[in-house]
Amino acid sequence: MPRNAVYAQSGGVTPVINASAAGLLLTARQYPVHFGRLFAAQNGILGVLNEALIDTAVLSSRELQQLKNTPGGAFGSCRHKLKTESELRRLLAVLQAWDVGYFFYNGGGDSADTCLKVAELARAANYPLQAIHIPKTIDNDLPLTDCSPGFGSVAKYVATSVREAGLDVASMAASSTKVFVLEVMGRHAGWIAAASALASRHHAEPPHLILLPEVPFERARFVAAVEDTVARYGYVVIVAAEGVKDTQGLYLSEAGGKDAFGHAQLGGLAPNLVEIIKAATGFKCHWAVADYLQRAARHIASATDVQQAFAVGQAAAQLAVAGQNEVMVSIERLSDEPYTWEIGAVPLGMVANIEKPLPAEFISADGFGITPAARRYLLPLIQGEAPPAFIDGLPDYGQWSWVTEGAKLPPYRP
Repeated sequence: MPRNAVYAQSGGVTPVINASAAGLLLTARQYPVHFGRLFAAQNGILGVLNEALIDTAVLSSRELQQLKNTPGGAFGSCRHKLKTESELRRLLAVLQAWDVGYFFYNGGGDSADTCLKVAELARAANYPLQAIHIPKTIDNDLPLTDCSPGFGSVAKYVATSVREAGLDVASMAASSTKVFVLEVMGRHAGWIAAASALASRHHAEPPHLILLPEVPFERARFVAAVEDTVARYGYVVIVAAEGVKDTQGLYLSEAGGKDAFGHAQLGGLAPNLVEIIKAATGFKCHWAVADYLQRAARHIASATDVQQAFAVGQAAAQLAVAGQNEVMVSIERLSDEPYTWEIGAVPLGMVANIEKPLPAEFISADGFGITPAARRYLLPLIQGEAPPAFIDGLPDYGQWSWVTEGAKLPPYRP
């Protein structure tokens, strides 16, 4: 007897998270014996708590293709940590009311924790449910997978931006700006900042200095490196991960406050670095923050990333049909050159709340760059172009106005 499924998106979105949704929905439709109605929860796990469920049958095959090519989280995302017994009771009640036998949660490490909690809840209540985590994070810090869908496209965007901005700075350095600082995401892991090094084809090309969370920031050594680079090349381009810490383990950019998962709110690293440089050298500086631009840039997505994002969505449905439970879909690298990979599955309990930092062997001896091993790992992930359709000179991204199903339960009161 077919049972219903719920899919939800969680955490910061990516250029390709909707490709995973499309992969899941298209594949699940091929198994009517297993899957009944395929719902998407509006705004992640909050949509389950609030019984805000979208019947994805309204999406045509053409719209699913457009969904694959659209950035952002089409069904809405959230940052919400399940904490209370009342939340867990409500979740179980909603799952039971809608005869949900399959729960697919698309997100990063914190989302893996949520997916695991839902699986444990069902098991404790003896409720038949298969919970499968679909990987997604631009930070690339999920363990037990070669890479995380979303990262390859952000890496491509950041490396492209550094190459282009570097040409701008170089053209003006003789009489104007000599320092450019780009701040990118990466709270605990420097994968995105490291990927910016792909912009450089030889030592003189930017980025000249990369600041990583894995390498403690030393002010004097940093200033000396800036001065030396300007003396050598006439200018310096710096890429800094937002989570850079000093030798005492304190964030250089902590803005105050915490998010729903207890993570410190970060912001303002680039201007802080610029003030350090200006005070020490007097150089004219400019800075920028990639912020949401890096994780929304579907127009320059990596074809490899799009393919992998779609594949993990497909695999999630297939793993459910095969009876798998409490697993995360994984990507397993078979070779670097040519880059080959396959889909696997890993226990969810070995993923939730575990971060994968940039390995020490990927960081150059001076701490300001990457090694050849890192380049071999990173380069395949940005290969290929998969542009969306363009209309009137702009990407033709989908926009949907969802109508949720009528509620079966009383409104949720936290």
